[in-house]
Amino acid sequence: MKLFKTTVATAIAALAAGVAQADINIGVSLSLTGPTSALGIPIKNAIGMYPTSIGGQKLNVIILDDATDPASATKNARRLVTDDKVDILLGSVATPPANAVAAVASETGTMHLTFAPIDVSTNKAPWSYNMPQSTLVMSHAIVAHMKKQGVKTVGFLGYADAFGELFLRDMKVKMAGTDLKFVSEERFARTDTSVTGQALKVTAGAPDAILIVASGSGAAMPHKALIERGYKGKIYQTHGAASRDLMRVGGKDVEGAFVVAGPGMVAEQLPANHPSKKVAMAHVESWEKVYGPNTRNPFAGHAYDASIVLQKIIPIALKTAQPGTKEFRGALKAALENAGPIPLFHGTVNYTATNHAGYTDDTGVIMRITNGDWKLQ
Repeated sequence: MKLFKTTVATAIAALAAGVAQADINIGVSLSLTGPTSALGIPIKNAIGMYPTSIGGQKLNVIILDDATDPASATKNARRLVTDDKVDILLGSVATPPANAVAAVASETGTMHLTFAPIDVSTNKAPWSYNMPQSTLVMSHAIVAHMKKQGVKTVGFLGYADAFGELFLRDMKVKMAGTDLKFVSEERFARTDTSVTGQALKVTAGAPDAILIVASGSGAAMPHKALIERGYKGKIYQTHGAASRDLMRVGGKDVEGAFVVAGPGMVAEQLPANHPSKKVAMAHVESWEKVYGPNTRNPFAGHAYDASIVLQKIIPIALKTAQPGTKEFRGALKAALENAGPIPLFHGTVNYTATNHAGYTDDTGVIMRITNGDWKLQ
């Protein structure tokens, strides 16, 4: 009888707890192989450092490889939502597969935090939110720096995909009304092993500066091609290239390059009152304790930022709905859009119902590669 009473009491407690008894399932599609695996692997490692529970709920994380292929990303997202009943989707790390995940998120009403910048206009991706800074926000920082450097003419050498086109579009938006203008535009595929022809064309008019839009170690190849062609102007790289892979592969050829990034990449160099200083240093210290000095990278930073966001909104959503339900997914969305400013490794976000990009124009910082290290400008 005593055992029966205990069992009944436990069952009643479980029913009373309601929400607290269900696990939270997170589905992740990452490029762990393919041309952007250098981005996916550090994100996977950062996810491995996530807490095992949030708000008293056990956290189950399922990670699938999309090999940087949009079709595979779509298949992964559908499996995660349909078979694994995930509450949240994360990924991918490149814009094309991230767009594929966003489409499934929109179709199924599942919150989606993407690790690649995509167009998160609410009419296009109503359930998706950028963890990386938008191309518009980072274009703002690049254009402001170019103006200070006296740049007038700019060449574009970037990916022939959604990431490259978004950056080019938003650079033109930020350049409108200034003396800056693009005088050449050349594109290449992520899988290309040479851009000699494009480098010759983009440097032909001797622009004051050239913007390379690429990611990971793949950003070094076009940079080296410009130097080999004898280009002497300023070279800018995007936040997709803001990792030490650029310096490792590019060597002396990338010395002096300007790279836009989130503030956490130079956490120690930030002023004490910078909103991201404390949270960025916390990530740097925990990450480098495991992976060694100077191993921080923007991609792991995005995954870390996602964990901060989840720890902010999940306890709020749990007050009104149970994991595994449509209501919980809706509660997560509402919680994020009403959370207010959240300081992150990469800056401060303030998502709303009409702003899923989150970051403000003052987010991006410009670093310069100086003696093989980052120097805040």
